[in-house]
Amino acid sequence: MIGDTSPTRRYVDGGELEEILLPGGDVTEGVVRVGDTVRRPVGPHSPLVHAVLDHLESVGFTGAPRFLGIDDRGREVLTFVDGEVAGRPHPAWTVDEDRLLSLARLLRALDDALIGFGLPDIETDTHPDPPGIPPPQQRTLTFIGHHDITPENVVWRNGEAYALIDFDLARPSSRMLEVQNALMYWAPLSDPADRDADQLHLDVPRRCRLFADAYGLAREDRAILIDDLTYGTERSWYLMRDRARRLGGGWARMWDDGVGDQIRRRREWLFAEGPAVTAALLAE
Repeated sequence: MIGDTSPTRRYVDGGELEEILLPGGDVTEGVVRVGDTVRRPVGPHSPLVHAVLDHLESVGFTGAPRFLGIDDRGREVLTFVDGEVAGRPHPAWTVDEDRLLSLARLLRALDDALIGFGLPDIETDTHPDPPGIPPPQQRTLTFIGHHDITPENVVWRNGEAYALIDFDLARPSSRMLEVQNALMYWAPLSDPADRDADQLHLDVPRRCRLFADAYGLAREDRAILIDDLTYGTERSWYLMRDRARRLGGGWARMWDDGVGDQIRRRREWLFAEGPAVTAALLAE
């Protein structure tokens, strides 16, 4: 049933297998590898994630895990995608331009595969916006996007972007929003104080243009990308603070570690440097 978080597909292990703890990102805890599978906690987002992964399998998209079912401990079971994943601190190869182009092509292929999935009526987070937050942007959302294209969520093989993992933040999106999310981490669209050492010398406007070209982002989307992100960054500050207070765990740790200050620095950097990025995106 749509919106039902109860497990409907059981996964039965063949016997006792060793569990190896995997990095769970900033928020998700209890992620383990068991043989050639990954076990993750389920949550309100899970019905949508499982439906997305089933759709990607049905259309033959190979750049994502497969959803196998729910194990006897109530965890979702996914195929383990073997390859190279950036840990922290991020390795120097994350700034390589060829990898940037490869990731743009993978993201385009993912989004193309999700167009046919549409916008199903599957609820995820229905919590109301916190007090004081600016109203949401008026956008046209056309498909379910990944929305968490961090270095930790890309699997590489032989220097090529092979798969995207961790679809927990999947939600209604657009091509502009998917590119925007990727560029926050891979351009990166952030204040230099919050970048890795290897990112300090990068030509950010050039990298944004390269990514947009490789993805095939439309001109009208390029024109609004920075303005939309600048406005959305202020909303992000309120949302992160609310999740830290309401949900605790990894959200609270990120807030305590200064993510709110990072968001505010990003916003100021976008005001100052965003016009140069937009100019590069639109240059003939």
